[in-house]
Amino acid sequence: MPRLDGHVALITGGGGEIGSAIAMRMALEGASIVLGDLSGEKAEATRDRAIAAGGRAAAVHLDVASPESCEASVASAVAAFGKLTTLVNVAATSTPDGTVETLSLAQWNAAFSVNLTSVFLMCKHGVPELRKAGGGSIINIASQLGHVGIQRRAPYCTTKAAMIFLTKILAQDHAPDNIRVNSISPGVILTERSSKRVGGKDNARRLNGPRHLLNRPGEPEEIAAGAAFLASGDASFITGTDLLIDGGYVTFKGRMLSDGTTKMI
Repeated sequence: MPRLDGHVALITGGGGEIGSAIAMRMALEGASIVLGDLSGEKAEATRDRAIAAGGRAAAVHLDVASPESCEASVASAVAAFGKLTTLVNVAATSTPDGTVETLSLAQWNAAFSVNLTSVFLMCKHGVPELRKAGGGSIINIASQLGHVGIQRRAPYCTTKAAMIFLTKILAQDHAPDNIRVNSISPGVILTERSSKRVGGKDNARRLNGPRHLLNRPGEPEEIAAGAAFLASGDASFITGTDLLIDGGYVTFKGRMLSDGTTKMI
């Protein structure tokens, strides 16, 4: 029997490359999936792919910066499949480069609204439904930059670090409800959005690969595998933890050289 059979998963940012990979993996493992995304077309495209592959899927328009939209997405998931057992918070926004001197308050607040407050809102409305279902799993997609940070990326790094800590508190608060809460911190994942900063995926492989011990960026499907594991009974004794799926990025304080040796920086 598929290990996610009987699960109902709501995935925010489900139309993006990481969100859609998670959705497809969970659908193939037996879960009914609900894709929430600001782009209805992207969510619907992933829904259609899942259904074509034999899965059960629905799509909803979701603006994670809107409290009303967050609440409505949870209600839509329950209406579509009768319950909610799994909540995956993937939605995030790109943040501008800058320091506290150059960033505007509006830019700072926008990053917090989408990257962090959205997790609060989705959990606020999702937890009661997970409790009704007898428990379940919340998975928050954080970042390796929530561990080590990087220059001129204060809004992004701060929101991801806060997400990791919020995950720990959620796990403590809702363990009595049989709700497990974990986060995943990806390394550099090869997506269109992450590659824009360096001029495309070829440059991303060349520039970002050596920052990882495995000497390459990750793929969305590798994050999906971790999310499916955390949602499943195989992770039944795991809560309040952050799973680094980062190819050794956080452990490694250097760069891989072309001959396979390392240079510390």
